[in-house]
Amino acid sequence: MFHETMRRCLLLKFYPFDMGFIFINLSSSAAAIMPPPKPLLFASSSTNYHYQINFVGFLVILMLLLLPTLADADCNHDDKHSLLSFAAYFPNLNWSATVDCCSWDGISCDDKGYRVVGLSIPGRGLHGAIPSSLLNLTSLSFLNLSYNFLSGPLPNRLLSSFNNLHTIDLSYNTLSGYLPDILPSTLQLLNFSSNLFSGTIQKDILQSLQSLIVLNPHTHIHTHIREWCVFGVGPEPTLNISNNSFAGSVPPSICTTSPGLVIPDFSLNDLTGSIPHGFGASSNLQVLSLGFNNFTGQIPTDINGARSLQHLSLPGNSLTNEIDENITSLPNLRSLVLFGNMLSGSIPHSIGKLSLLEKLELHINRLHGTLPLSLMNCTKLKLLNLRVNSLGGRLSDFDFSSLNQLTMLDLGENQFSGVLPKSLFSCKSLTAIRLATNKLEGDILPDILELPSLSFLSLSNNTFKNISQALNILSSLEKLTTLILSKNFFNETLPAAGISGFQDLRSWDLVVACCWLKSLPNLFYLDLSNNSLSGGFSFELTRLPALASQHVLDHVSSSYLELPVFVAPQKASYLQFNQLANLPPALYLASNNLSGEIPVEIGNMKSIHILDLSQNYFSGTIPSSISDLTNLEMLDISRNLLSGEIPSSLASLNFLSSFSVAYNNLQCPVPTGGQFYTFPYQSYQGNPWLCGPPTLNFCIKQSHHPPSPSRHEKDLNMEVIFGPILGFCFGFGFGIILTCQTFCIVSKRRIFPRVIHRYFVWT
Repeated sequence: MFHETMRRCLLLKFYPFDMGFIFINLSSSAAAIMPPPKPLLFASSSTNYHYQINFVGFLVILMLLLLPTLADADCNHDDKHSLLSFAAYFPNLNWSATVDCCSWDGISCDDKGYRVVGLSIPGRGLHGAIPSSLLNLTSLSFLNLSYNFLSGPLPNRLLSSFNNLHTIDLSYNTLSGYLPDILPSTLQLLNFSSNLFSGTIQKDILQSLQSLIVLNPHTHIHTHIREWCVFGVGPEPTLNISNNSFAGSVPPSICTTSPGLVIPDFSLNDLTGSIPHGFGASSNLQVLSLGFNNFTGQIPTDINGARSLQHLSLPGNSLTNEIDENITSLPNLRSLVLFGNMLSGSIPHSIGKLSLLEKLELHINRLHGTLPLSLMNCTKLKLLNLRVNSLGGRLSDFDFSSLNQLTMLDLGENQFSGVLPKSLFSCKSLTAIRLATNKLEGDILPDILELPSLSFLSLSNNTFKNISQALNILSSLEKLTTLILSKNFFNETLPAAGISGFQDLRSWDLVVACCWLKSLPNLFYLDLSNNSLSGGFSFELTRLPALASQHVLDHVSSSYLELPVFVAPQKASYLQFNQLANLPPALYLASNNLSGEIPVEIGNMKSIHILDLSQNYFSGTIPSSISDLTNLEMLDISRNLLSGEIPSSLASLNFLSSFSVAYNNLQCPVPTGGQFYTFPYQSYQGNPWLCGPPTLNFCIKQSHHPPSPSRHEKDLNMEVIFGPILGFCFGFGFGIILTCQTFCIVSKRRIFPRVIHRYFVWT
């Protein structure tokens, strides 16, 4: 039997002779004679004789290679026994003892002693610890157990037991414990990423990893073997221990002990201290990934010496000081990712020297100044994200026209002024633009229609004007799915007539007349809060198809957001939301001047998760039809003029986790059962005639309730009712004691308030 690697390394060759071509297909251990398209003519008999001799020699070699496959042999007995012991822990493997183990799924053997040299079973649903029987496979050269559910520490001597091991991939499991003290000197490929390993990175381990190579976790090992052998392209020497719980500092000797290191990936750990110097002396370094740790200090000043560096990724740390101009001396740099730090100063003025730059992410820092004009020279730039800084200047002074490959631009939450630059609309590849929370003004120009692929547009919190013109223009963007225009168009009259278009709009945060909403069949996230809207609750809101039907919602929320939405946009969190399906179907009408009753038709919005009507002037009673919103997770109708009782049917809302009716004129007992046992006192405060736990008021049967009694009148009523009774039975003094005891019992049932907040902050 052929060794798997040998079979993939042999090149396919054509050997001509009189009858045609011989095509050797070693992957199926078969040879086939294929006729040529045309008869071959040879110059002389001597030439013909030469080809015949070559062919006979080739046949001899072929027979020698195929002899092992003709023998009726099985894999090594000890290896088979070890594999069966291994499989006893994992029923998913379905390895049969009656079949040659070299033909089992995921097993590779050599072509001599039929020893097992490869075990590659990623993504097989394996649960539990790694069995120690694996140590008996002494000829093992590569091991891939990635994308399973393996847990616990590594078996003792797991790696030191193998003399020939060059490949190991244990990524995407839940393995824990420490890195092994001793690693095989033959090790070339290592991936321990996305586990629960802890401890520190020891210098001794680094010294044994001089020729380390990492397996791309998204590619099968056999693909790599084929590429190495057939195409002569090998993976890069790399150390990948990302997404674990390693602590401590990075040993400064990492660069001297592993001079061939190409891709060190220590991201998503708990590493501290400063980033050591020395990476600049690594002539082979191509990727440096140290993001989302606790590194402090500055970016190493010698990093410009790593002339082969293509990707520098240091986000989510606490790095300070300025971005040194020397960083622009990296001629091969393609991505510079430094967001989520405390970097100050300006963007390097010579940034344009990075002519190959495709991604520049400097958002969530403390940068100031203007966009450097040399940035126009980065003509290969595809992503430019500078949001949440203090950058300023007239945005129209920058010429975007040379950035014709730009697809995503995010300059939100800065201090840019002026009008929208016309040169921006010459970037035909743009799919997403965020310019929210700046000092921009003027009209939204028709030139924006020159961006046929624009899908995400956020211009909120500026001072744009002419809302009618803006909506008429934007409605013609056929691929627009997300539109955020809130906090603009101040003191303008909303257009009375409906506007066609916006057929693919999924989420909208806009000051908009509700009569338009019937033409938005895909809308499921609508934020109209913090405006000055007046009038009643529009019936059109209850007829939005995506909020009324789960089937429609499932269809429209399956696409991705071009720019991510963060739970906390001011913080560098890798927990970002790129898919519309992650956004909760929601209606925000809070902090307006809406009045009238909440219509019973509100119960039509079956798929809604968040309903926020707080801080308005809604009156009347709470519709019991809200109990039909079975997917509701948050209901906030606080600070209105609602009266009557809280419908007891709301107790059937099993997913309701955040609830507030505070500061209304509600009466009667608070409902019991279901989720109502979990809501705190703060959910009901400001309603003096609500009673029962968790309020502090006793529930007493009365023929009627005064509309709005004062606290003094309420105390007098209580004395009139309870005074004679308690005096007759036990005396007035004992009654006070009894009241205090009852108060203490009720107080013990109080629950700390939940925080009612929006799931997302849109900009």
